[in-house]
Amino acid sequence: MGFVLDLVRWPVIQAPMGGGPGRPELAAAVSNAGGMGFLAAGYKTATEMLAEISETKRLTEQPFGVNVFVPYAPPVDERALQMYLRQIEHDALLPGVQLGSSEWSDDHWEAKVTGLVQHPVAVVSFAFGCPSREVVSELHGVGTRVMVTITNPGDASLAVERGIDALCVQGLEAGAHRGGFSDYEGDDGYGLLALIRAVRENTNLPLVAAGAIMDGRDLAAVLIAGAEAAQLGTAFLRSPESGAHETYKAALADATFTKTAITRAFSGRRARGLVNRFMVDHPSVPSAYPQINSATRPLRAEAARRGDPHHMSLWAGQGFRRAEARPAAEIVERIMTSYDAAVHEH
Repeated sequence: MGFVLDLVRWPVIQAPMGGGPGRPELAAAVSNAGGMGFLAAGYKTATEMLAEISETKRLTEQPFGVNVFVPYAPPVDERALQMYLRQIEHDALLPGVQLGSSEWSDDHWEAKVTGLVQHPVAVVSFAFGCPSREVVSELHGVGTRVMVTITNPGDASLAVERGIDALCVQGLEAGAHRGGFSDYEGDDGYGLLALIRAVRENTNLPLVAAGAIMDGRDLAAVLIAGAEAAQLGTAFLRSPESGAHETYKAALADATFTKTAITRAFSGRRARGLVNRFMVDHPSVPSAYPQINSATRPLRAEAARRGDPHHMSLWAGQGFRRAEARPAAEIVERIMTSYDAAVHEH
């Protein structure tokens, strides 16, 4: 049995994109087009997550998935964290904007797991860690398939031990947060194709590839390398169904934004985005997620309200320049058309 290919027509998964872009309209459009759409439960309450599941089910009868963040609480250098927060405050980047609370939270973990058991979806994926065997068993018990994101080959063994059905292998090229088990440099320095090969040597679990996949040629490359499907996020960001802010969408096509980099500046956890002024001004930031993410939320929201891309987190993968402002269904169709062309060339 394939992980997703016996559920959907095409090996195209829309990446769960938290903070707004990954809304029900996008997930439903991709699922209706023959791929698999995903909702992002991160930063939402369980009630909000369930409301989005209900809305997506209204918009599509096809399978879709939900992504959940595993609670992540490594030791934090409190002194470094407070120094960084004071630095942001003193910068007065957006006068009058107060930072949010920097308290740790588990992002409503237990309530979300309970909600997903009571209101099952086709697939639940996890980022930032591996759920317990008990959680995996609960989801299996209601017919849900389970996937975990990894960024290095060593994480695969824990996923196998806990009964995970598939691995999302996220290369260094991928946009947004590094979804693996660790937040430290060196733990996830694998490019996508190298990571697929390295993981495939140690496990037969189905692999879903993520990282700068933008078209059918990219899809063909990861399928040849050993993946079952590809997960694309940046490719859908400019679609009308995406909930990304218009300033965010415009930045993806703005020639003044020339590259991406990995930063902790906005969230306290390593994430790839368009290099803007805030990232440049804050090159050295302690590992403190979700504390910094919560603290900077009002700053980012006010920047969006003002149309200021230099104080927003513009998450994007290295292939961002190829993102197109097309309907999601058309993007899926174009991916599969170019995939067929790439395959027939060889």
